[in-house]
Amino acid sequence: MKIRSQKIMSLGSYLTELLVYACFVSAYFFLVLHFLGDWVKQVFDENKALYAILALALILVQGYLLEILTSALLRMIRSKGR
Repeated sequence: MKIRSQKIMSLGSYLTELLVYACFVSAYFFLVLHFLGDWVKQVFDENKALYAILALALILVQGYLLEILTSALLRMIRSKGR
């Protein structure tokens, strides 16, 4: 029974992290569209190579920042649960 409850808690932790990360990714997406949408569209229309580099940079920044934010938030949640 103990192993089963550990698996359920592990699955719950995974689903919580997935939900939190999905919310952050969605918020990031809409923030980028809101603040950078017109500029990114202009770069796309004028210079495809620069647009490709910009898109990769945004993806890398998103991954880095959201992973740090998600990890910090989950650490706080886990420490309060103990």
